[in-house]
Amino acid sequence: MELLLARENKNQKPKKIDLESIDLSNKFIYFDRENSHKDIVKMVEYFEEKGLSVYLKEVKFGLDDEDYMYEAHIM
Repeated sequence: MELLLARENKNQKPKKIDLESIDLSNKFIYFDRENSHKDIVKMVEYFEEKGLSVYLKEVKFGLDDEDYMYEAHIM
């Protein structure tokens, strides 16, 4: 399954990443708002099946309703 990483710039397109290629040395991973909620839940389930704990939250960075990203803390 592919997910979209968070944009570094508001006008930039998000980069795609495959679940298996996520570097777990980075404990915090930020995903773009264009990911469906279903895909984000599948990502959490994928890592929990591997015996890892995942804490997920929405991070708002502006006043607009579309100014948010998903933050996953994987331990």
